[in-house]
Amino acid sequence: MPDQNSAAPKGYTTVAPWVVTDDTGAFLDFVTQAFDGQELARVPTEDGLIGHGEIRVGDTVVLAFDRRADWPVMPSLLRVFVPDADTAFSQAVGAGARIVTSLANDAFGSRGGRVKDPFGNIWWVTSPVEDLTEEEMWERLREPVYAEGMRVAQKTLDAELSGRSQGRSSAPVRTSG
Repeated sequence: MPDQNSAAPKGYTTVAPWVVTDDTGAFLDFVTQAFDGQELARVPTEDGLIGHGEIRVGDTVVLAFDRRADWPVMPSLLRVFVPDADTAFSQAVGAGARIVTSLANDAFGSRGGRVKDPFGNIWWVTSPVEDLTEEEMWERLREPVYAEGMRVAQKTLDAELSGRSQGRSSAPVRTSG
């Protein structure tokens, strides 16, 4: 991958996720507990809300602020890379998250699962466990255990986001190679 110049200030990534929640203080506390986040800022406003919060998780700063009552609920989908998915997943559940997709190894050389935090955000907690070529990944997607894992990951996310009891899935289609 070619080097890319970033206009981001030191300590920030070029793209920064921003989470809008009904209780940013509790969100910052959850991320600290669940993903060993380091809180950087918590700025209250005169109306009692948090107008700006920042928390570092690994090399990324997640920004957050409180939602106003007349704004729509806007949950986020976040992927967090961790050294040990099993430990981080358990830690997130211990901090109050609910399991959406159970932990499993996937065709892409990762181990992960999804949790929903108490604020409605879904976190894909994942660790690389193998270094695979693209060809090896496509071969694995044909293996029943990995194909089923992909279906389960799609169905559980679709069910969670749609509110249906049964989610939908669709097999990946290779468009190159």
